[in-house]
Amino acid sequence: MVFSAIVTVGRPASLAGEHHRLTLQETIERARRNSVEAQQALTELRAAYWQYRAHKADLLPEVSLSATLPSYSKQYNAYQTADGSYTFVRSNYLETTGTINATQRIWQTGGTLTLSSSIDYLRQYGEDGGRRYMAIPLRLTLSQRLFGVNDVKWARRIEPFRYREAKANYLAATEGVTIQAVNLYFNLLLSKENLSMARQNYQNAQRLYDVALAKREMGIISDNDVLQMRLNLLQAESALTDGQTAVSSSRFRLATFLNLTDSVDIDTVVPELAMTADVSYPLALQKAMENNSLQRRLHRQRMEADYSVASARSNQRSVNVYVSVGYTGQDRRWRGAYSPLNEHQRVEVGMSIPLLDWGRRKGRIRMAENNRRTLRSQLEQEEKTFKQNLFILVEQLNNQARQLRIANEADSIARRRYDTNVKTFVAGTISTLELNDAQNSKDAARRQRIQQMYEFWNLYYELRSITLWDFEKNTYIDADFEALIKK
Repeated sequence: MVFSAIVTVGRPASLAGEHHRLTLQETIERARRNSVEAQQALTELRAAYWQYRAHKADLLPEVSLSATLPSYSKQYNAYQTADGSYTFVRSNYLETTGTINATQRIWQTGGTLTLSSSIDYLRQYGEDGGRRYMAIPLRLTLSQRLFGVNDVKWARRIEPFRYREAKANYLAATEGVTIQAVNLYFNLLLSKENLSMARQNYQNAQRLYDVALAKREMGIISDNDVLQMRLNLLQAESALTDGQTAVSSSRFRLATFLNLTDSVDIDTVVPELAMTADVSYPLALQKAMENNSLQRRLHRQRMEADYSVASARSNQRSVNVYVSVGYTGQDRRWRGAYSPLNEHQRVEVGMSIPLLDWGRRKGRIRMAENNRRTLRSQLEQEEKTFKQNLFILVEQLNNQARQLRIANEADSIARRRYDTNVKTFVAGTISTLELNDAQNSKDAARRQRIQQMYEFWNLYYELRSITLWDFEKNTYIDADFEALIKK
């Protein structure tokens, strides 16, 4: 299938001047760069990017330094003697500690592996005071939860889909900005066409009124026809005034959207369109299923529902394993704390198993499973609705292309008919009613042509926003996300 959409390109002009000629394609490009909506979409993309970066950083080793510099204590503390009685002893010491940790999350199991090195300094004041150093040159610690949900593994599955979804949303939002630009562009284009027709109609009404006055002097037409010509002139003048106001309003809205100065006089160019074939629904559906953020969102939500069920099931029991091995040394001197070294080992296994919870945990599991079934039904219905709307959109676009060809031909015929009727009226062979009918038909055909052209472009870019496929170039719609984020 071949789809071709050719837009006339106007002569470039500087925005510093008072008059600027914009084609539809130039308007779209400026909207994607300068509009507030485009900047908002970029901000949301950056937020998703940094969220994804934070997730990736969680999978990498983290190196940290913790220290106490220093901790001083001078107080009395309770002390139990050998006979079981208590007394108070005075403590007066200065303590300084420092630890370097390298921590790595194990995504396959959800555990945490930590390699650390530390040194403690203790200075005791008083008659029996002194100083001591304790060093742990190397300690390896494993903390692992058994039978629990692996949060890291689930995040590793979900987060990439979330970021791909955000990128697809950005591309769709960019196409949404395009749709807004098309809307405002054609509003101005139609306003200018209406103003041009109003100006031409006013000139023609003035000329025909002068002809009618001359004919009445010759007794060819009645006073009623002259009054009708005068009424036509007044109506044409009123339409001209309304047209000037509409053009100013439409130009202001477009300039604001494109982030241009209000003093810029934007001139629009009627796009020229050429279609050689219809859009194929199977192709549109294939590209939509591949590229649209909907599929990524549906997949992500299904995984999140599965994660909720797994989390509820893991809360039925909990077993934690903590293992720490390393070497420890102490001495009155700093160097002596590192030689000789003694083994340091610690193994801890803890568990939590509910014996009687009145079905609370089981109820949470059933609720999570029910929510997952409900979500899956909703997602299936959403996918069906998506395909149905896409089919309707493709049909509307193909039909709109045919409507546009009809409108172009009708506009050409109506203009030729009106020109012929003006000459015929001057010759005196048709009435004012026939002339008015030809004028109204000409104006209506011109407006219909612009309206049908707007409908086509609106549907075309709406289809692009859903499929993220350029039917003109027959390629994917993509962006340099790294460059966008670094802007």
